Amino acid sequence: MNASEIRQKYLEFQEKKGHKVIAPAPLVLENDPTTLFTGSGMQPLLRFLLGETHPDGTRLTDSQPCLRLQDIDDVGDPRHTTVFEMLGNWSLGDYFKEEQIRNCFEFLTKEIGLNPEKIYVTCFIGNEKYGIPRDDQAAKIWQEVFKEAGIEAKIAEIGEAKIGDERGIKEGERIFFYNDKENWWSRGGGIESTPIGDPCGPDSEIFYDFGEDKQDVEKFGKSHPASDGARFMEIGNQVFMQYKRNEDGTFSELEKKNVDFGAGLERVAAAAIDSFDVFKISLLRPIIEKLEELSGKTYDNNTDEMRIIADHLRGAYLLASQGLAPSNKAQGYALRRLIRRAILKALDLGIAQDFMRETISTIEKEYNSLPDSILTNRENALSILEKEEHTFRQTLNKGLKELQKLTNKSEELTGHDLFKLQDTYGFPFEISVEEAFRQNIKLSKDYKKEFEEALEEQRNRSKTASKGMFKGGLEDHGEQTTKYHTATHLLLAALQKHIDSSICQKGSNITADRLRFDFNLDHKMTPEEIKTVEDQVNKWIKADLPVSFDEYDKDYAKNTLKAHGQFWEKYPDKLKVYTVGDFDNPTSREVCGGPHVEHTGVLGTFKIKKEESSSAGVRRIKAVLE
Repeated sequence: MNASEIRQKYLEFQEKKGHKVIAPAPLVLENDPTTLFTGSGMQPLLRFLLGETHPDGTRLTDSQPCLRLQDIDDVGDPRHTTVFEMLGNWSLGDYFKEEQIRNCFEFLTKEIGLNPEKIYVTCFIGNEKYGIPRDDQAAKIWQEVFKEAGIEAKIAEIGEAKIGDERGIKEGERIFFYNDKENWWSRGGGIESTPIGDPCGPDSEIFYDFGEDKQDVEKFGKSHPASDGARFMEIGNQVFMQYKRNEDGTFSELEKKNVDFGAGLERVAAAAIDSFDVFKISLLRPIIEKLEELSGKTYDNNTDEMRIIADHLRGAYLLASQGLAPSNKAQGYALRRLIRRAILKALDLGIAQDFMRETISTIEKEYNSLPDSILTNRENALSILEKEEHTFRQTLNKGLKELQKLTNKSEELTGHDLFKLQDTYGFPFEISVEEAFRQNIKLSKDYKKEFEEALEEQRNRSKTASKGMFKGGLEDHGEQTTKYHTATHLLLAALQKHIDSSICQKGSNITADRLRFDFNLDHKMTPEEIKTVEDQVNKWIKADLPVSFDEYDKDYAKNTLKAHGQFWEKYPDKLKVYTVGDFDNPTSREVCGGPHVEHTGVLGTFKIKKEESSSAGVRRIKAVLE
């Protein structure tokens, strides 16, 4: 059964179970400044999961195209893609765990034909601190359905995934209990980050076993469902929204409980052909075969390049088919990045000019079944992509000319020369090196080291320019410190919005445990002012606003974008600007060297612990993320 057949079979199956088939949402959501793209099947239905009545009833199903650029650097392995399709079904206060688990198992084993012996599942182990019990109800149902399939499903209590890496699997174990990092759903992530007032709950994930020989024990540890190894692949997740978080931080049961189920079409299709490589399924294999034809090279010897091209062009086609054009702003920048990464990998394969037409025609065939209401501009998609290919190739050609000029001036090229080509002309370092070898141009002995030195010099210049705004700087660039750094931007914006628009930063010190923020103000903040600022920051966090950046000329950043900055005379001519929220109506826009999270929803709950005097006319706030 190919991917298109699985998609159709799924919708027909859910329709027989009483679900209404609803149209998928566009990848680029209109009037939604909180996110760049539709990144999950449930995202367009969030307001209904939060309590709003859906016009089509309480049982819904669809197949939703999604795009997640946070996985872009992982594309090239056998299972990560930036674009994917989610098979989803929802119960809005209707059925719950029993019917969901049974229907899911029936679809996978009876309708698709997956071997039940290869299916493993996970459940939530509970949380004693918050009085949330182990999800024995879901585990018991799973034991029953496995027993009916002739399988004795033993239970394993793992807790943290790293414990599983050391422990592995014991004979007969099929149901695995993990903690909230693996098996709890909320809009904020784990239990501690669950927003006040939000529905939340345990989830039960479904994994397919591709065989013990796929596990790299030396790299990932012993095999178990939550391992990073290649043996187990998650193919679906059932979220049971049965709790809500109260004002005091505790959790209570919801009267009206929801089910949110999502299964990756690509991954289910890979399991159906028993291949741990999703690029061998019917949605992606034809693109790979076309690349083999165009390049004269084999997939087995060029897997990374061909996977990246196939994935990126698929995403680019879907975005262009919805009318999005490449640009240097928000979604348009993401599209440009996908196209240009694909072109560079095509060059690595030796594919010549104008390869878009051949590859896009192959992709188009796989999406003929998607309605025109989603792909509203499919007839112009190819011209959009070809125009960007032409523009980028011109950039590359200009870089080649500059490369030749440098070669004429010197007998060898240094890493500093290669950095100039990349920084000034957009000519990638890898292409410069490849051309040098191709044209027998001599490179300095330490050209890689020299390039890194030039790159580091540029980073240091950026840091120097940013020190006026971030005195004391960051303790490190770890995940938690990065979250606090982004929260600092929100704090400044909230102070400017509610206390005084002339407030600016006078210094900060950020660690993985807290943020300290100094700002100009001529009075001690009242408890009401502190609460207003705190509530505003949490409101922006809850809205899950996108965080984006780009480099701009200093005058454009200051006068056109109105980016917040304090030491314009010290900034370089080209600087980095971070925007939180909608690009045209930003929540925050600051000159900054980074790093930042990609969206505010991961920050947790912002809490001001102290407001005090720092010096004359300067106040200090100490805050944490809980």
